[in-house]
Amino acid sequence: MSDVVLVHGLWSDGSGWSEVIPFLHDAGHRVTAVQLPLTSLEDDVAATRRVLDGLPGPVVLVGWSYGGTVITNAVVDAANVSALVYVAAFAPEKGESGFQILQGFGATVGEVVRPYDDGLSEVDRSSFREVFAADVPAVRASVLAAVQKPSALSCLESPSGEPAWHAIRSWYLVAEEDRALPPAAQRFMAARMGAAVASVPSSHSAPLSRPGNVAELIIRAAVGTA
Repeated sequence: MSDVVLVHGLWSDGSGWSEVIPFLHDAGHRVTAVQLPLTSLEDDVAATRRVLDGLPGPVVLVGWSYGGTVITNAVVDAANVSALVYVAAFAPEKGESGFQILQGFGATVGEVVRPYDDGLSEVDRSSFREVFAADVPAVRASVLAAVQKPSALSCLESPSGEPAWHAIRSWYLVAEEDRALPPAAQRFMAARMGAAVASVPSSHSAPLSRPGNVAELIIRAAVGTA
């Protein structure tokens, strides 16, 4: 049995993994979904490390979307992490930010992000499903838009530290119909890190629309590093 630690992205919370967790439980894994504060990359890394520090290992650490940046930075000193899994996720190189990756691949997701005066932000609710969850049932997508967690834009602006994927085996699930993080960017990052790659015909919300595929890759990573 492996511990699996799941890290969500911006404008969401740990419940975004609710469809994946039962598959992992059925496979015999113990699962923890981190609840990120989404106030800064530093705060989110600290929240993830607190979870990792309480686990003996081996740990399969999984990041979805911005959660990929978090896991990239959270395990530099965590010897108990055996595998990294990126699900339609950012996998920055040292000194690279999420915004730089988006800009480099012509992403337009920034057009639907609405900043607050205090540095936090949310996604325009009328565009939420189209950009983030096009293959999620409309009722569920409307709920996701309504409960989205305000997130600091600085999370995407902060440059990455030394990437954990330089030293830890990695897997990557490309969401081929993603309208938030371009699939071309996902494939580029996966190739750059030398990850084992799978793909799924899903929106950015693959953990909700294709939970079986997401769980399958996580289980494969657990088996591959056991």
